[in-house]
Amino acid sequence: MVLMSLTKEQHEILLQVAKQAIWHGLETGKPLTVEPRDYAPALQEQKASFVTLEIDNHLRGCIGTIVAFQPLVSDVAYHAYAAAFADPRFTQLQREEFAQLAIHISILSQPEPIEFISESHLLQQLRPGIDGVIITAGKQRATFLPSVWESLAEPRDFLMQLKRKAGLDPHYWSNTIKVERYTVESISEQTSQEHRDPRAA
Repeated sequence: MVLMSLTKEQHEILLQVAKQAIWHGLETGKPLTVEPRDYAPALQEQKASFVTLEIDNHLRGCIGTIVAFQPLVSDVAYHAYAAAFADPRFTQLQREEFAQLAIHISILSQPEPIEFISESHLLQQLRPGIDGVIITAGKQRATFLPSVWESLAEPRDFLMQLKRKAGLDPHYWSNTIKVERYTVESISEQTSQEHRDPRAA
């Protein structure tokens, strides 16, 4: 379940693509189309990603997928735009906010099921700070990225809030619950006052 690490240069390219996608959205109101063949083979592989936007350490948008369905570079562009303009929890990003953005990209490994016989058995297997977790109960489904462990360090608290996110009671339990985990390769760009039109970079 270990991801093949990208190079530092490829990290920078993905961050640049994310910035370009957001700036393109501010300029045109439309998503940015990228041509995967213009990028390294590692960035053309189908992978799932999340893009998280923050301003002053506060969440400003986060959109992604847990199922890979398109080339990584396209996925990052798609979710960067969506995080800025289509996260239903926030208003659309404004031009004056662009310079304040800190961009975080999470590249997900293929989810793997966790086998367990009880809730306590499941909790024993969770790895704080490492596991991204997906919970499925019937039609209810939700995930937390590994970064959520920073605010929910205890496995029980983590699982209770994940169930809440899925629309379940925090104390809900059923033998039909399915849980999967994944790891992420994290790419982060801290806030910089030098964020400008990325076409001028």
